[in-house]
Amino acid sequence: MTDPTTGSAADLRSVSLEKIGEHRFRATNARGGSLVLGHGEDPDFTPVEMLLAALAGCSALDVDFITGKRSPMETFEALAAATKIRDEEGNRLVDISVTFDITFPEGEGGDAARKVLPDAIKKSETRLCTVGRTVSVGTPVSYAEGDL
Repeated sequence: MTDPTTGSAADLRSVSLEKIGEHRFRATNARGGSLVLGHGEDPDFTPVEMLLAALAGCSALDVDFITGKRSPMETFEALAAATKIRDEEGNRLVDISVTFDITFPEGEGGDAARKVLPDAIKKSETRLCTVGRTVSVGTPVSYAEGDL
């Protein structure tokens, strides 16, 4: 097996979770980075907010890598939004969207970046963003009790 921190396409990805308080957990990745999550009664991100951040962040990185070869961004904002519903299929998100508001400087580089921006967003949506592709395509998630 390859090292999960290298980023190659077939690598296992994992995050461990530890309880740090009442309804609060710390997620830690293989590189030692961590973040705290809660259930929405404190400033901590909820799991749904983390999913939305992951969707926006994944595409933001794609867009940045593609347009950044042409010009740095002057301004950048992305909004990930969804409606949480409860129906016969259980709790879930619908109408998920990621909207970008990006500006580039005037000049040749900025013009080149503006020109490829729509294609960069489309490539992220249809091929590049692992988070978005996983949600869009869908994959079963298994839950089990066991030794880690």
